[in-house]
Amino acid sequence: METVAREGFDDAAEAYDRSRPSYPPEALDWFVERLRLRPGARVADLAAGTGIFTQLLEPLGARLVAAEPVAGMRAQLRRRVPTVPTVAATAEAMPFASASLDAVTVAQAFHWFDVAAATAELRRVLRVGGRLGLLWNARDRREEWVDRVWSVMDRVEKHAPWRDHDHRSTRDPHVRRDDVIGDAAGFAPVDAATFHHVQVLPPAGVLDRVRGVSHVAVLPIEQRDAVLTEVASILATHPETRGRSELRIPYRVDCYWTERVA
Repeated sequence: METVAREGFDDAAEAYDRSRPSYPPEALDWFVERLRLRPGARVADLAAGTGIFTQLLEPLGARLVAAEPVAGMRAQLRRRVPTVPTVAATAEAMPFASASLDAVTVAQAFHWFDVAAATAELRRVLRVGGRLGLLWNARDRREEWVDRVWSVMDRVEKHAPWRDHDHRSTRDPHVRRDDVIGDAAGFAPVDAATFHHVQVLPPAGVLDRVRGVSHVAVLPIEQRDAVLTEVASILATHPETRGRSELRIPYRVDCYWTERVA
């Protein structure tokens, strides 16, 4: 995990937890079917963050464990889903026995991994026939005010690994996510699906959404305040947001799954 993620997510864990979107029921249903997330299945939610996706998995009855390396995020995770066991671990070094898992899920995090090391480790911990599911909330910029907010973020994030949301959230912007996963030794070709949903937040929640982005959280305080002031000005003056108590942020949800075959 890069330093900006480790430090940024640790510093902004509470803002992250308050303001990050969850995932639509259709996306969860897609994963439940394809990853066979049945009662008793041995499942790890990897890079679980504050437990936003973990919380959706908990009611399924699987033997679920959440792995998260950042202490601040892990503290929020334990508050959100106190009944789910948690471990401090990275994708590149998981504390699970070989062939011990039926499924691994990764929400909003695969772009931070060392792909070669992580896919080798995923192959180790998944049994043959075990399945891997990845998903992202990608920024849908079709609304003008939303595009203006994310344009502020463009200047901050620059070459962050998720900058291109056309199914290319990898360290190499020319390599598609599904190619990275599908080319990994021991895994089947990738299946993908796309869903859409909307997050409803008050204006203060939108500011938290920006504050909780790792590249913003690690800025010197003066620069961070300048970013938040600019976003607050957009919300206070744009005709689609001015004076409104609730704002609707659209997202596209990119979902992938594959199976360990050897």
